[in-house]
Amino acid sequence: MASTSFSNLDPFWAFSIRLIVALVVQFIVVRLIYYRYSKREGRVFTFMQMGLMIFLVCVLLKSVELQLGMALGLFAIFAILRFRSSNLSLRDMTYFFTVIGISVINAMATWEVPVRGMITVNGIIIVSVLLLEKYFHRDDLTVTTLMYDRLDLLQSARLQELLKDLSERTGEKIEKVEIKKIDLIKKVSEIEISFRSSESAN
Repeated sequence: MASTSFSNLDPFWAFSIRLIVALVVQFIVVRLIYYRYSKREGRVFTFMQMGLMIFLVCVLLKSVELQLGMALGLFAIFAILRFRSSNLSLRDMTYFFTVIGISVINAMATWEVPVRGMITVNGIIIVSVLLLEKYFHRDDLTVTTLMYDRLDLLQSARLQELLKDLSERTGEKIEKVEIKKIDLIKKVSEIEISFRSSESAN
C-alpha cells in the first residue's frame, strides 16, 4: 500500500529523509536556478525559510490527519494576506507557489516506491524550472504601483507622452504602464508601472 511506504523506517529517519530531500530540491530551484537568473538575494532567504516552515507545518498537520486540501487552503489564505500588497512579479509568485508545492509534496505525499517516486516528482520540478528559465527567460522588469494625477495622458493615443512623463518623475525608464483604477472625483488614477531597474539589469 502507498500509505505504508515509510512505515518500515523509524519516524525520525523518515522525517529526516523527507526534510533533506525538500531542502535539497528547494536549494536547487531557489539558489541555483532562481538566483542565477534574477540576482535577488533577499528573496532567496524568503523562499528558503518559507519552504522550510511550510514543510514543518505540513508534517505537523499530517500527524493530526488534517486533509491535504485544508492544508493547501491555509497556505493560500496566508499567501493572499501576506503578499496582496507586495510588488511580486508573476514570475516570483510562480516560484513562491513552486516552493509551496515542493514543501507540501515532500512532507505529505506517499509513494509505492519511495526513492523512485521522490526522484521522479522532484526531478520533474527541477527540470521544468530549469528548462523554462533557460529557454523562456527574459530580464525581469521591476513592477510597482503608484497614484498618478494626469488623467489626460491615460488615453492610448498619448502613451508615449505618458511614458515620458512617468520616466521624468520617477527617474527610471518606464517600459510598461497598466491602469488599475481611475477616481474621477479625486482626479487620480492607480497605475502599475514596469521598468528595468539597475539590479535586474546586472
